[in-house]
Amino acid sequence: MLKTDIRSLRALFIGLILASATAVPAFAFDMNAGVNKESGPFDLFKFGFKAYKNGQKKDAVEAYRYAAEKGHTGSRWALANMYAYGDGVVQNDFEAFKIYSDIASQGVEPGSEDTGFFINALLSLAGYYREGIPGTPVKADLFQARQLYFQAASAFGVSEAQFRLARMMLAGEGGRVDVQQAKKWLNQARKSGHAGAMAVFGNILFDEGQTLRGLAFMTAALDRCNKKDCPWMQQMQEDAFSLSTENDRRNAVALAQSLERSGD
Repeated sequence: MLKTDIRSLRALFIGLILASATAVPAFAFDMNAGVNKESGPFDLFKFGFKAYKNGQKKDAVEAYRYAAEKGHTGSRWALANMYAYGDGVVQNDFEAFKIYSDIASQGVEPGSEDTGFFINALLSLAGYYREGIPGTPVKADLFQARQLYFQAASAFGVSEAQFRLARMMLAGEGGRVDVQQAKKWLNQARKSGHAGAMAVFGNILFDEGQTLRGLAFMTAALDRCNKKDCPWMQQMQEDAFSLSTENDRRNAVALAQSLERSGD
């Protein structure tokens, strides 16, 4: 699975938990804690999160499991992440896959507080389908991965999904090559501040002959990239710069600064 796909997105949804997990005593998971397996799903969820933050991951897993059995989506999501990363439990990608699948199959009501969990489940499943899970029935299925990215990109406007979908379209993964549609998704993602989308969008423009604008986008993207993505983005920009005139390079740097100020 592309763990980096999900790891970079977990921060987007952790705020949902932080907002809801109000103070809960960090006691062991027993009757004296005021929370037990008979408690309501939301109380179990809050207890599980508090236990997790205090390093009591065994108690967190137990609380999440009871809450998940009672239909609490956030607890299912938390459990799936713990299995996906081997966080407090033995890593089990197939178990994580099954839980994410359950979340995705439930769907989500517009404006629901579970929307973030649903989106994350879609992206997680897409990552699993890109690579498959060795030793399990889950085989690589690029068509399914592309469809899941499309769902998250189109229905929810998730910039990471738009970026991943565009990369698959450019590579012809899971369907035909479609440069124009890929440009559309990259343009939307880069307007949301996605550095990778900005870099790839600029590279396409450069290859199409829009030298100055392409170089400018690739240069501006380097000011936004994260540590993991900076190397390939920098290499892409340097390759394009090596094919450009000194005048184009200077003008591109100036235009990149303008793009940063304008947010275009």
